[in-house]
Amino acid sequence: MVDMDVRIYYEDTDAGGVVYHANYIKYLERARTEFFRSHGFFVAELAKNGFVFPVVRLEIDFKSPALHDDLLSVSTHPVRISGSTVTLSQNIVRQSDGKLLVEGVVTLACIGPSMKARRIPSEIRHMLEEEQQKQI
Repeated sequence: MVDMDVRIYYEDTDAGGVVYHANYIKYLERARTEFFRSHGFFVAELAKNGFVFPVVRLEIDFKSPALHDDLLSVSTHPVRISGSTVTLSQNIVRQSDGKLLVEGVVTLACIGPSMKARRIPSEIRHMLEEEQQKQI
């Protein structure tokens, strides 16, 4: 599991002073990018080599709101790996009290330049399987 910190700024909030719901999707996206980066896989490099990982499914449960100036941790870990898809569990927790704010499950497909599914590269698959085993 890899954690990424996010500080909530005024621009992240709505008129009620809570994080606007669509911003959580941005935080989850950034955390996925950092998850791959922390294992030596860079999204831009993968794309140049013909491997793109678009979101094909996203489930989000909003448990409690984040507020201006909160410091959050976004965790990411793989839960299912198939030939051309990976499903990741992602949680957002407020650091000050450990409260779970958001639970997310996202499925990424591996596609090539033709926009057709292709197998996840073996080195990425191996990393995902290792990370998945750490959670068991």
